[in-house]
Amino acid sequence: MAELLLQFLITGLTVGSIYALIALGFTIVYNATEAINFAQGEFVMLGGMTAVALNGTGLPMPLVFVGSVAFVTLVGLLMERLMLSPMRRPTVTNLIIVTIGASILLKGTAMLAWGKDGAVLPAFTGDTPIRFFGAVILPQALWIMASTLVVVLLVRTFFQKTAAGMAMRAAAANGFAASLVGINTKSMRAWSFALAAAVGSIAGILITPITLTQFDRGTMLGLKGFCAAIIGGLGNGPGAVAGGLLLGVLESLGAGYISSGYKDAIAFVLLILVLLLRPQGLLGTPPRRKA
Repeated sequence: MAELLLQFLITGLTVGSIYALIALGFTIVYNATEAINFAQGEFVMLGGMTAVALNGTGLPMPLVFVGSVAFVTLVGLLMERLMLSPMRRPTVTNLIIVTIGASILLKGTAMLAWGKDGAVLPAFTGDTPIRFFGAVILPQALWIMASTLVVVLLVRTFFQKTAAGMAMRAAAANGFAASLVGINTKSMRAWSFALAAAVGSIAGILITPITLTQFDRGTMLGLKGFCAAIIGGLGNGPGAVAGGLLLGVLESLGAGYISSGYKDAIAFVLLILVLLLRPQGLLGTPPRRKA
């Protein structure tokens, strides 16, 4: 039983790491615009599909990785520049509607470009499993967990130590005050979409060697990442990571001990419970009451 529990925990942390990256992408855009980017799941799908396409050209995996991230980052930047930036005084509702439209557009474009068949990417360092106290760990799972840790630390360092990151934080906290000190708030919003696209593409590249990717795979992954962001506390970076890991572990335990048929439902049941019992999320702060 202990070995089985350990196996479920390892699987949950692997999947949860992907959810954490997707939730982090939601958080980055939300902090900059106060809107939910429902195209985040499509960034994950594009990362995986682009990596498969580049891998087919014979490029080495490091170039495949960098090229895929660069392409999806450009897609995220163009999406904001072409669809969101032209809007005058956009409301949060308008931004959400546009991101839903962008999600449909990206999904349809991917279907036309790559077809409806699933695609797989070779594992980064082979498929030979590693035994760990009776449990089995795929080398790709170690890549996923280690890469998630690195990405989270890099994003945190970017926002806390770099001028661009601090400018994005200032624009998110108070756009009017930030503009008064010379910060271009529209540019900060564009770069938030670019950064979210880059994080999403990394998640897509990492998970593709384990699960097939196809044009509609990003929809469910995006919903799971959104659930993780809400569970951890929307707008809270550490909360997004914690929510993703918790969701992944609970899904794995539920699929193992109850039934795999309930795996997808667990995320939404947990989301409802959090909204009922702690609407601000596990690590979020409750809104201040007006006097």
